[in-house]
Amino acid sequence: MVPQPAGRGEFVSRCGAWWKQVSGEAGRCRALTKGGFQVPTLSVVIPALNEAENMPAVLESIPLAALREAGWETDVIVVDNASTDDTAAVAGSLGARVVVQPDRGYGNAYHAGFDAARGEVIATGDADCTYPFDRLPELLGTLVERDIEFMTTDRLHRDNRSAMKASHTLANHALSALSRALFRNGLRDSQSGMWIFRRHVWHGIDVRSTGMSFSQEIKNSATRAGYRFLEVPIEYRRRQGEVKLRALPDGMGNLRQLFAHRFRRPAPRLRPVVPLPRQRTVAEGAGECGNGRAEAV
Repeated sequence: MVPQPAGRGEFVSRCGAWWKQVSGEAGRCRALTKGGFQVPTLSVVIPALNEAENMPAVLESIPLAALREAGWETDVIVVDNASTDDTAAVAGSLGARVVVQPDRGYGNAYHAGFDAARGEVIATGDADCTYPFDRLPELLGTLVERDIEFMTTDRLHRDNRSAMKASHTLANHALSALSRALFRNGLRDSQSGMWIFRRHVWHGIDVRSTGMSFSQEIKNSATRAGYRFLEVPIEYRRRQGEVKLRALPDGMGNLRQLFAHRFRRPAPRLRPVVPLPRQRTVAEGAGECGNGRAEAV
């Protein structure tokens, strides 16, 4: 069973102790101090391309009250990846910090979002209602209690079969099997888009992909560099709205990237860096994904 989050005092104290350890000195830690405890910070980074319709439900599904109760100060970043609708305006009106990335591409959006992130921990998920942001408190508890540096998620178990087209399920299994063979990291789902990791990992790996292959590259880079890694099963839901995945070109791009990455010299592992000042949190709400048109992807 997945460990449940610890009580607020114990949890916050443990997070503060972890950050002191990885940063090297307590005085450099950016964690807020409240009631005698150091409060860890989380950045939730969400790439978005023409997701104005889904944006309210996605942002409101992030359990800010539960995260705060567990001890986390949360900063939500929406990366507007050259949308032609009102994605940026809607996200900003709900209190998210909007980062504009005019160069389209899944990887381009994440490069911009991660560089803007200021939390000691970064969590990700798509803006199409497919990923369970409501599990963030539980997953963060596991990250801290098990001292994990990079956590990814597995969508490919039987319970999720109806959420994805059969052709996409087959392609995901094939790419994941090839990734396991090349990198020997045991990952069941190399293409999942929900990750939770400590910020120093991003500064210790060399991720070059600008498109959909970013997802497999960040996982394979983290495992190759030796960061403590965990994959957990999640519920994956039918996406809402227009499908952005281009099956053939994205699949071929993933294949090329896997082989290019496998035979590339690994980047040196770097020490953690000091986080930057805090940004405001997103407005709270209790939303449900499901207002748009559901499609299997």
